Amino acid sequence: MSRRAHHNVYVIELSKDVLFEAKFIKCNPNYISGKPCVYVGMTGLDPDVRFDKHKAGIQSNRYAKQYGLRLLPDLYEGFNPMTYDEAASMEVEIGIDLRSAGFGVWQA
Repeated sequence: MSRRAHHNVYVIELSKDVLFEAKFIKCNPNYISGKPCVYVGMTGLDPDVRFDKHKAGIQSNRYAKQYGLRLLPDLYEGFNPMTYDEAASMEVEIGIDLRSAGFGVWQA
């Protein structure tokens, strides 16, 4: 397995309409009304390319495809690029940090 640092984490802002999804609400019991809802992922691709694939329905997460509005690079750019293992850990850490800040978070 390659140890090259070419993986990226990314954060997609989701439409507030995702708050009508019972499963999303159940996974975010501490969501603070008015805070952003986001999808956090990792990829071996450029985050812009990955976002476009989500929106096109190519290996996409349902929430990212249906509710994805835009990337939020301020929340992830400073971490990229990294190895696969680093990205896998960072994806979880970002999700935890954003949830603790009251964000609604979905991770695949």
